[in-house]
Amino acid sequence: MRSDLMKGGPSRAPQRSLLRALGLSDMELTRPFIGVVCSKSDYIPGHKHLGEIAEAVKAGIRNAGGVPFEFETIGVCDGLAMGHQGMKYSLCSRELIADSIEVMLTAHPLDAVVFIPNCDKIVPGMVMAACRLNLPSIFVSGGPMLPGKHKDTRFGLSEMFEAVGSYASGKIDLDELTDMEKSACPSCGSCSGMYTANSMNCLTEAIGLALPGNGSIPAVMSARTALAKQAGERIMELLKQDLRPKDILNEKAFENALRSDMALGCSSNTVLHLLAIAYEAGVNVTMDLIDEISKTTPQLCKLNPASEVFITDLNEVGGIQSVLKELAKAGLVHTDIPTVSGTVGERMEHYPAADGQVIRTVENAFRKDGGIAILKGNIAPEGAVVKQGAVAPEMMVHSGPARCFNCEEDASEAILGGKIKAGDVVIIRYEGPKGGPGMREMLQPTAAITGMGLGASVALITDGRFSGATRGASIGHVSPEAAAGGVIALIEDDDIIDINITERKLDVRVSEEELAERKKRWKAPEKELTGYIKRYAQHVTSGSRGAVFEK
Repeated sequence: MRSDLMKGGPSRAPQRSLLRALGLSDMELTRPFIGVVCSKSDYIPGHKHLGEIAEAVKAGIRNAGGVPFEFETIGVCDGLAMGHQGMKYSLCSRELIADSIEVMLTAHPLDAVVFIPNCDKIVPGMVMAACRLNLPSIFVSGGPMLPGKHKDTRFGLSEMFEAVGSYASGKIDLDELTDMEKSACPSCGSCSGMYTANSMNCLTEAIGLALPGNGSIPAVMSARTALAKQAGERIMELLKQDLRPKDILNEKAFENALRSDMALGCSSNTVLHLLAIAYEAGVNVTMDLIDEISKTTPQLCKLNPASEVFITDLNEVGGIQSVLKELAKAGLVHTDIPTVSGTVGERMEHYPAADGQVIRTVENAFRKDGGIAILKGNIAPEGAVVKQGAVAPEMMVHSGPARCFNCEEDASEAILGGKIKAGDVVIIRYEGPKGGPGMREMLQPTAAITGMGLGASVALITDGRFSGATRGASIGHVSPEAAAGGVIALIEDDDIIDINITERKLDVRVSEEELAERKKRWKAPEKELTGYIKRYAQHVTSGSRGAVFEK
């Protein structure tokens, strides 16, 4: 056992004496040591209950003859960090999480690991660490939040952000805004729509690292606690089988995850995270591959914020396994590859067929291609990302004058101040991985646009990124970013921007000669940076590569 590096043989008597100080018995010292990596914290709704999930995991480990050891990681709540400088630290926390787990599990060698994440960057950060360490591993999330309710209509956090725009434009008063505030988030769990947290928890199940139900069983259900206990028991079987993450995360597994991503209409952030996870796993996943899979995968689900259907509704009709089952009917899923609990095909056998409404059939899909599209053109020669499944039909093709801003705050002020008009294309730049630094999410300005009634007439383009809660013609991850001298830095007010999501094109109507002249005059704004964010800016790569660090 790997843990014998610190507890086996006469030479490890000093280490065993320290372990005995924890209260371990002679029998426990002979058993496998299992890590339980949890992201519990007191101020993230998605993580507040993870202590209870961890206790269930540890009970399962003990049931199966292991000795659990829990430690916690950091985690940023994107909702709380949104709209201010704190969001610069969200994406960059992903690398810190992966690094800190590597430190803990290398300094204290254990035999296998159960990971307990629940929110945006914590899930991919933990998966990256699992790839890096390649110990037998399993994931169990804390589960999604229940949707809120306002005037007999269910809603989530995305509508709450949009309500700020509605209030600014006089569509609702302060009393209604406050009523919505008090009912938007009625329970613990990851925010209720198909935002980034739920997207990543669903994809962790689809890729094979989590048990069925991981992505969709609500946080408050006893079935979630039972699932955690089962994960603790299952890790002991994975240890006996010596089944490791890199045995599961092959090219076919990533294709399955990407097919699921497109069918579910997941957050655009999944592109960043799947690229980063593939980088750690040593699997070649590119923006071109993602777009190729998007073009050949139907969108079967349209979940909030794209509709009033929520992740809890998906759970009631079979969840991720039923989505995979429908894709498999069309030959779009690899069913013969391993997961943490049998093959892909064996797992889906026990789940119902598509219900035809929450999960549509391939023949009656919401769209013939996937929920995410990769756009290219002179603005984004390396690619840009849009959640096309949540774009209004009239905005799939759009041309309009640029309104340029060099930071999110200036754009939000202009939007809420009524300075953006129907037809405009808002450009927010110097918010990329290096330029932000940290590639902030732009939910606040996109929600304000929607809340003010401009969602079907105004587009937004950024080298930053968007929350999974964003809807509308919101195009992010523009690469190369402005800070690297990308064309997005050279766009000027009133330049005409041509967006054709159907044909995957994104261009500015300016000649190459004029862009070359502008490039000669261009100089990136200087930012005073200190601490971790400064080191992050020095080492991070572009969004088109997953914003990873060079190895």
